[in-house]
Amino acid sequence: MSFDVFSFEELIAFDQQYIWHPYTAFGSPGSILPVKSASGVRICLEDNRELIDGISSWWSCLHGYNHPLLNQAVTSQLSKMAHVMFAGFTHEPAVTLAKKLVEITPTGLNKVFFSDSGSVAVEVAMKMALQYWISQGQSQRCKFLTIKQGYHGDTLAAMSLCDPHSGMHHLFHQALTHHFFAEAPSAHFDEELNEKNFDHFAQVLKRNKQNIAAVILEPIVQGAGGMKFYAPEYLKRVRELCDEYNLLLIADEIATGFGRTGKLFACEHAGISPDIMCLGKALSAGYITLAATLCNDKVSEGISGGPASIFMHGPTYMANPLACAVANASIDLLLNQNWQSSVQKIEQQLKTELSPCKLIPGVKDVRVLGAIGVIEMEEKIDTQTLMLSIINKGVWLRPFGNIIYLTPPFIISKEDLSHLTTSVCELVREMQPVTGVSAVI
Repeated sequence: MSFDVFSFEELIAFDQQYIWHPYTAFGSPGSILPVKSASGVRICLEDNRELIDGISSWWSCLHGYNHPLLNQAVTSQLSKMAHVMFAGFTHEPAVTLAKKLVEITPTGLNKVFFSDSGSVAVEVAMKMALQYWISQGQSQRCKFLTIKQGYHGDTLAAMSLCDPHSGMHHLFHQALTHHFFAEAPSAHFDEELNEKNFDHFAQVLKRNKQNIAAVILEPIVQGAGGMKFYAPEYLKRVRELCDEYNLLLIADEIATGFGRTGKLFACEHAGISPDIMCLGKALSAGYITLAATLCNDKVSEGISGGPASIFMHGPTYMANPLACAVANASIDLLLNQNWQSSVQKIEQQLKTELSPCKLIPGVKDVRVLGAIGVIEMEEKIDTQTLMLSIINKGVWLRPFGNIIYLTPPFIISKEDLSHLTTSVCELVREMQPVTGVSAVI
């Protein structure tokens, strides 16, 4: 059989027989759509149907698909080299990208460690924190403090930071390292801090401070844990407590980085700088997988000045030149245009056009922050059935649990965004709650 040409039927049949898709049971992947091409905000299927992408391929394609400037960055770099190991070598795309990241991230983050996925960036951050304390002669500091309803990735250590009882990875709770969890922030983004709620975090920290290597959380926006937006004052107070007790703070900005919340990085809403920051997703604009873990002098000098000075981590595709080249082009493209205005327009349109959903029976909440729009239902939704309706409306979304959300590319037109919001409102009106477990993420 030739493997370079499939008929439509053969492609589907082969996929179903041999390929395991994310967050599915093998053999029961739900609706799997063969994609022929993608351009702008549209995904073109093999049967020539087009879908407007409302979630930027899991938050990554902030400039949309097939962007000519990003394409040129990849092809130009390809003519020089596609890859070279980063041990013993360096190259201009990586150095340029590191310089850009140091310049645009919160003050103090001036060391950059590249990896190849967001989950690995989190693992690197955890490893940095652990080795920092080993170097300080305090190896008992081997636990992490985080907040419930968080999500930090699907690799083993990252899974251990997800809510152990109601999070995505609760199934593996007994096999994972057990860390400390505080109640999730209760104050919404535009509300005053709930002191009683924050006191729980403070109490867990104070009670276990001698064993904590770092606090890790998603700043301002909790993503796959429920798409919650919390008060910036909460994050500010976390930073203050970490300073008071000399603890490291890790900010997981994999989903929120590069303008998604209305600030270039979500930490800016609280005016704080973490000791370690994780980046991914939009870093390479959805072209080639790339991630980065940044840290400050305290961390780098603490590790390098200790007895275990060598940081024992080195992904094979670390600082891949193609990925770094397109990331450089993406950052330039973002910063050289009025991205703040684009995000503000998306935010205002999402607020205006999703607000009618508040009056629909079964809707618990409608919330918007930057280029993120969320409809939270009272009950879990039948996501498999809903996906068929979504596709029939010519849009692409990935609801989960009781959440329907929009994170469109920044380049989306007013008309296309209206098509998305209108479709979502129609879907919510047609929706029937179910009691089963939702698996679509």
